[in-house]
This record gives sequence, structure tokens and C-alpha cells, in this order.
Amino acid sequence: MSHEETAYIEKLVAINRVAKVVKGGKRFSFSALVIVGDGKGRVGYAGGKAREVSDAVKKAAERAKRSMIRIPMREGRTLHHDSFGRFGAGKVVLRSAVSGTGIIAGGAMRSVFEALGIQDVVSKCIGTANPHNMVRATFDALQSTASPKYVAAKRGKKIGELTARRASGRYGVANG
Repeated sequence: MSHEETAYIEKLVAINRVAKVVKGGKRFSFSALVIVGDGKGRVGYAGGKAREVSDAVKKAAERAKRSMIRIPMREGRTLHHDSFGRFGAGKVVLRSAVSGTGIIAGGAMRSVFEALGIQDVVSKCIGTANPHNMVRATFDALQSTASPKYVAAKRGKKIGELTARRASGRYGVANG
């Protein structure tokens, strides 16, 4: 490929030690969950397994780079709208926030937002604190977000028509 290699943000979220019982005793290997992002709206996650921690992390990072997705962001700092995601028992609620709020999120979700480049977001995880399920639920919620430009194109309208309704108040009744 001819494009230059961008600097990726790698976040190690979880490491598990896995034991396999064999004739001579136990064989230990490690599984790692890694999140990779460019800090400009692209992010991916993956798991890797190996006999050594560093190899597992390296494998996971390589896989995560291949599975990156683009997420639309408002003003390059927050989400366009609130969204809900779920995976297994894990549910997440993501809410866009005003400038200066910061990342209000727990553990695995925080890593996703930092790698993605979001600066202002309020989120809550419900149901489980399992990092694998939290990451997948967060990605489910992020994939459901859409930019006004995309929604307008899909509906065959102009962006102004969508945002004008928002300004006129609830139920299309002007305040005043």
C-alpha cells in the first residue's frame, strides 16, 4: 500500500491466563483483548492467544487493525446522538455531551473512546462488567450512530431540513 503508516493508539483491556491440563501437568497460555484506534474516528478490537503475554497482545493488535470501523463524530469530539447497544447480558447507553464534559465511562468503554478520539461522552454499562461483552456492546452502540449528512442523504432531504425541526422545538411547535 502506498499510504503512510499512521500512528495507532493501542489499549490493552484484559488479559486472561488460560490453563490446559495435560499429562505432565498444566500448560498455561494467555488471551488478550486489545483496542486499536487512530484517534480520528476509526477504531477496532480483537482478541489474541499465545503462550506469552507479549505475543498475545501483538496478535490481538494486528487483528484489531484489520477489523477497524469508521464512526461519525460531531465536531470531532462527541457523538451525533444518544445510542444504545447490547451484546449478551451487557447493555450500554452512550450519550453525547457538551464540550468540557470529558469521558465519563468505565474500564473497557473508556479505552474504546480514547482510541476512537472522542473527548466528551457520558456512558453507562448495565448488566455485566465483563470486558469482552462491554467492548462488543459498545461497538454495537457505535455502529448504530449516524451522521446528519448520512440520514439526510438516506431520506432524500437536505441537512438543513433535519436540523431546522430540532430548532423549532418539540412536536414542530415554535416556542414564543
